[in-house]
Amino acid sequence: MEQIKTVNELEETSSLSQSAIRAGVILGLISTSLTFLLYFVDYTLLAASWMGLVSMALMIGVVIYFGFDYRKEIGGFISFGKAFQFSFIALVMSSLIASIGSLLLFNVVDPNLPVALGDVQFENALAMMERFGAAGAMNGDQMDEMRNGLYDNYSVMGVIKSFGVLIIISAVLSLIIGAVIKKRDKSLDM
Repeated sequence: MEQIKTVNELEETSSLSQSAIRAGVILGLISTSLTFLLYFVDYTLLAASWMGLVSMALMIGVVIYFGFDYRKEIGGFISFGKAFQFSFIALVMSSLIASIGSLLLFNVVDPNLPVALGDVQFENALAMMERFGAAGAMNGDQMDEMRNGLYDNYSVMGVIKSFGVLIIISAVLSLIIGAVIKKRDKSLDM
């Protein structure tokens, strides 16, 4: 009997991984397509902070949709742990694909784009500092250091560092998404 339980657990884990990877690939392709679409429409949209929020909301919505779909596929019930695993795998896979897409965009499609995006972000940061009355607080060296830091965000190492940060963000989002997706079988509470 223990052998049967182990086989069923392996099948469930395999099913969870396959479904999460499929959801992550779809989400990653959506994210990469959106990035390239924004690049072709107006590259400055890639540096807009509101676009990051829209992208995050889109990611959360798509993962929740696929999570509900997976829950229905396995019988309508899923534990928080399994829901967290599903969400985390999907988000990390999506982040990996989006990072590869960013590397291609910044290094193959348009190698000048990192400088252009860095300049846009720098101008946005200066405008924000002016709104808070801190525009004169930085000297020329500090401004150059800030500008170079923004350029570095789009380098290969910058994208790799961003991927690391995305893994941490994925873990936090997966906690929230897992809580939304989970559903207990109350008939087992006896």
